Amino acid sequence: MSEAPATRDATATAVRAATAEPEDQLRADTYRLLGRLLATAPDDATLALLAEAPVAEDGDLLAVAWRLLATSAGRTTASQVLDEYETLFIGIGRGELMPFASWYLTGFLMEQPLAKLRFDLRRLGFERQDGVREPEDHAAALCETMALLAGDNEPQLETQAEFFEAHIRPWMARLFRDMQEATSARFYRAVGQLGEQFIETDQRYLEMVERREEIPG
Repeated sequence: MSEAPATRDATATAVRAATAEPEDQLRADTYRLLGRLLATAPDDATLALLAEAPVAEDGDLLAVAWRLLATSAGRTTASQVLDEYETLFIGIGRGELMPFASWYLTGFLMEQPLAKLRFDLRRLGFERQDGVREPEDHAAALCETMALLAGDNEPQLETQAEFFEAHIRPWMARLFRDMQEATSARFYRAVGQLGEQFIETDQRYLEMVERREEIPG
């Protein structure tokens, strides 16, 4: 399974988020990286980019997670990660993890969270792409949507915060925690740690921006 060059471009940009200020483009690239890793197993070129990334030496949990991802990427191969990905997310019948909002919030697929998400996506102007088989509440699709919102000059942070609050915050950190504890996870254990720390960091960032905008000038 190989990736398009755009995937590796997003990866190359996203790894710089470990040493940069939380600007919107860096947030977008990190969401895009997580979305790509959730949508498909990385190829050897992407693993090499992650392994060679110049990550910060800070002691905060997000920086530690970036370093762990770099170390894990350097210790594996694309074929090993592909086997791991298929066991975690595909399996025979189903994988060890079910990366869908409806599953985490109701215990079933194709439930009310998906209906609400589809309504909000239409309101924001997003349309389902032809050939996409997974429901829109797959974690990869939600990360990609956040990447588009954060990387676009038009949607205000309020729009990002509303989408995050409705469709990311209620469940995605739990998915990433479960990923760290999954018996089949090796490389994806590090992905889970990065995802959990980034989601928690972005939640604080969006809350901080909202509070700042509420303060009278």
